[in-house]
Amino acid sequence: MTETIASTLTLNNGVAIPQLGFGVYQIPNDTVDGALQDAFAAGYRHIDTAAIYGNETGVGAGIARSGLPREELFVTTKLWNDKQGHDSTLKAFDRSLRQLGLDAIDLYLIHWPCPARGLFVETWKAMEELLAAGKIRAIGVSNFRVQDLETLLAETEVVPAVNQIELHPYLQQEELRAFHAEHGIATEAWSPLGRGAVLDDPVIARIAAAHGKSPAQVMIRWHLQLGNSVIPKSSTPARIAENADVFGFSLPDAEMAEIAALDRGLRTGPDPSTFGN
Repeated sequence: MTETIASTLTLNNGVAIPQLGFGVYQIPNDTVDGALQDAFAAGYRHIDTAAIYGNETGVGAGIARSGLPREELFVTTKLWNDKQGHDSTLKAFDRSLRQLGLDAIDLYLIHWPCPARGLFVETWKAMEELLAAGKIRAIGVSNFRVQDLETLLAETEVVPAVNQIELHPYLQQEELRAFHAEHGIATEAWSPLGRGAVLDDPVIARIAAAHGKSPAQVMIRWHLQLGNSVIPKSSTPARIAENADVFGFSLPDAEMAEIAALDRGLRTGPDPSTFGN
C-alpha cells in the first residue's frame, strides 16, 4: 500500500495512530486554532498537545472549527507533573477533556516520570481506570527511562502503548528503543529535529541536497523509516506543509547508516532522571 500522511501504526491494544503527527508545543492558545487549520489542510489528522502547553482550549476550538469527523482525528494530551497521584490524575484528565471539548481522548500520557516523587505507578493505575471506562482509547508515557518502564511492567496491568521521548539524529536512544520493541511499546519522537541543532549538520545537508529536500524533511523521513511515530512542530504555514511532504522519497540503507553514525547523546531538553522531582 502506498505510504501517505494517513498511514498508521498499530498500537499494542489494536488502536491505529497516524505515524506523522502535528505537535503544538509553544503555540499560544490564541493562535493554535489557525495553526491547526493549516495542519489539517496539509493532511495532518494526529494532534499532540499537553496540559502544560496551556493551549488545550484553543486545540479544542480548532478541532470544532475544522468540521472534520471526530473519527478521522487522533488527539493526544498529557498529564503534568504536579497532578500525579490517583485522584489528582482523574481530576486533571476531566479538565483536559473539558477544555478539548471531546467525549474521549485517543492517547493520554504521563508527561514525565518524576522518579524521586514515586507517584507514577499510582498515576498509571488511575489511567488504567480511565481506559477501562472508555474515556481514553490508549494510555502511554513520555520521557520514561528503561528502569521506569520496568517498574510499570512489574507493578501494573496495562503495558504502555507509547513512550514519547526526545529523539533525533544527535540523540538516538538505541537502548530505550530496543526495550520498546521488545515489549511492544511504540516509540514516538518529540523534538524530532533536535530543536534546530541538527538542521545544519553537513551529512544531513548533503543527503537533503541529493534528494532535493530540506534537512527537516530528511530527518522526518528518517524517523518514519525507523518505525517511529513523529510529531514535528511548526506554526509557519509553509513549514507545516513542508514537514508533511515526506512521502515521495525514501532514504537508502547507506544514508540511514550515515545518519545513525551522527548519534552523540545530545539532549536539547531536560534529563528525565531529575526533571520534575
